[in-house]
Amino acid sequence: MTPISKPILTRGLAAALACLGFGTVAPDAVHAQETPASAAPPASVQIDRGSALYGRPEGGNAAKLAPVAGPPLATAAAKLPLDKLKVPDGFKVEVYASGLANARSMTQAPDGTLFVGTRTVGKVYAVLPQAGPDGKREVKTIASGLHRPNGVAFHDGALYVAELSKIWRYDDIAKHLDGSEKPSLVYDDLPKDEAHGWKFIAIGPDNKLYVPVGSPGNILLPPDTHAQIRRIDLDGKNAEVIARGVRNTVGFDWNPKTKQLWFTDNGRDWVSEDIPNDELNVLTDPGKQHFGYPFCHQGTFTDPEYGWGHSCAEFTAPAGLLGPHTASLGMRFYTGAQFPDSYKDAVFIARHGSWNRTAKLGGDVVVARPGPDGKVAAVEPFLTGFLQDNKYAGRPVDVMVAKDGSLLVSDDYNGAIYRVSYGQ
Repeated sequence: MTPISKPILTRGLAAALACLGFGTVAPDAVHAQETPASAAPPASVQIDRGSALYGRPEGGNAAKLAPVAGPPLATAAAKLPLDKLKVPDGFKVEVYASGLANARSMTQAPDGTLFVGTRTVGKVYAVLPQAGPDGKREVKTIASGLHRPNGVAFHDGALYVAELSKIWRYDDIAKHLDGSEKPSLVYDDLPKDEAHGWKFIAIGPDNKLYVPVGSPGNILLPPDTHAQIRRIDLDGKNAEVIARGVRNTVGFDWNPKTKQLWFTDNGRDWVSEDIPNDELNVLTDPGKQHFGYPFCHQGTFTDPEYGWGHSCAEFTAPAGLLGPHTASLGMRFYTGAQFPDSYKDAVFIARHGSWNRTAKLGGDVVVARPGPDGKVAAVEPFLTGFLQDNKYAGRPVDVMVAKDGSLLVSDDYNGAIYRVSYGQ
């Protein structure tokens, strides 16, 4: 395994690259599918490399594109876009819970309590499993005032919460849903970069905590502390780097058959509207694999700035491609028993959706079925309708296989959780 080195972090590098806007090549992107909206600066203003707009071509339609801002408050249950959502025949989609502003990553306790992190409102929620007489589930705020508490994981009665640069543990959380529990600090050896700084966390079959550290900007040569996935003991000790060349993963899970880690990765911005694709990757040799960033993207495309002298053959190729700038985030293998057999061990992936692609793409949940060779030949639509007339009616972030075998889907745009069931 690769030990974690601690060089001085570099931030705020001056932007000096206007060469990425190649004449008639259409611009694109989605590192900032996750970045709060900001007005486009004048062309004469230099942009920090950590900005979502770094590398954006100055002219044409690209200059009109800016991150998509979601509503400031959760959408009322009666106004959720349920009537627009489509699923395959035999499936049904319904509202599981509402009123969770900026609902993001999810984890579930054995009793069915659903814990939900956020990125912009500093809260962590608990959704009680039983609906009330009115059919609604109670939502409790169990933590507030945190800085980007996007990642949540549950293990042995404790809830782990990842902020931008710290991971906390709330012990015996079932008895402290009123927010009274003071957490214990588990790990704080994490950078404080805002760009790609929010974390997705999960606990693997080895009972270790996995946490990614994204690239501190759209496209740059990252320090040794970034563009990687780490795993640590549950007490925060023995951190090790298990994957490098990972630009920004906000979702991963373990193949139930092989126990190997699979993860999504968001491709770089501002090369073209159609490349590079987001990736679905698989870790087969922890500590020894490099997945390409910033030298190679989607397994086939060498970077215009950093690809010189490199071949994509040097790096681990993706198991599947998830579309250009679709902001592919949360993913889970289907391990439930409710769906038809054809979905067993398939991968459900939430695509948050592009923001700086002229014709937006994503804003859905897709399903990928790994073949015997470990590769994904095709990605199929599953839950669609969040993208209407090139505008978002909602934006899926994470998926979770519930205890009853249904699929839960979080939507940070509306602050809601949807439930997809089969034959009910």
